[in-house]
Amino acid sequence: MSSVSPSWLQPLATPAQRDQAYVSVQNVHKTYATRNGEVHAVQHADFDVAEGDFLSLVGPSGCGKSTLVSMVGGLENPSAGCILVGGEPVTAPRRDFGYVFQDATLLPWKSVLDNVLFPIRTQKRPVAEYRGEAERLLRATGLWDFRDKRPSELSGGMRQRVAICRGLINDPRLLMMDEPFSALDAITRDDMNLMLAQLWDQVHKTALFITHSIREAVYLSDRVLVMNARPSRIVADIRVPFARPRRPEMQEDPVFNSICSFVRETIHAGHESRSAHAG
Repeated sequence: MSSVSPSWLQPLATPAQRDQAYVSVQNVHKTYATRNGEVHAVQHADFDVAEGDFLSLVGPSGCGKSTLVSMVGGLENPSAGCILVGGEPVTAPRRDFGYVFQDATLLPWKSVLDNVLFPIRTQKRPVAEYRGEAERLLRATGLWDFRDKRPSELSGGMRQRVAICRGLINDPRLLMMDEPFSALDAITRDDMNLMLAQLWDQVHKTALFITHSIREAVYLSDRVLVMNARPSRIVADIRVPFARPRRPEMQEDPVFNSICSFVRETIHAGHESRSAHAG
């Protein structure tokens, strides 16, 4: 790698405007007690996310990406440190959060439309007030004509589109997506990336996105955080220097490919360092 830092590589852990951040992760650690001793899943995570930013976390399997996002979402509590969303400590899941997981987890006996509206029913909100938003989301994702279908009648990509609509139906200020496209074939995954990029131009929410695909992360995101192997730390913070709307041809740009190469080399260097330390 060049000794001169490119303009898109940001300094680590320098929250100069922390009071203006929507998501603020402050020196967060996560340790699990096991029969064989403590496991340090996340170590010294420290970063901020501006409102409206799409931020991706990439890194090797088992590096703590899902654990970190689960803590931001209130699904787990940190062992140390503090997480603030909208200036308030996160201690449990919130109604203004949305979640999309690797498995779409749709209810098989409900229609597409009813699956999208399901969080509204569980939160005991007036369903009729959200039908218009459900229609808008289903039209934006190309699913309106399938609104009466059951999940078993949909392809894998279509089921994930339903899950994304469901994650957005309550108009969340923060949406967390944990590898939502990892089980899809390459062509479907490319289509989903384009769909999500286009949808984001319409909804413009704050998002945390986990993926193992470097190109997917760079294509979709405003920022990419690179994590190393467990016990994990954030080792690079990249501000993706491409305007929205995102176009597929952006992936042929030399700067895009330079960023992807940098991320790949950073993850590989972390593997080598860990192996050398273990030896």
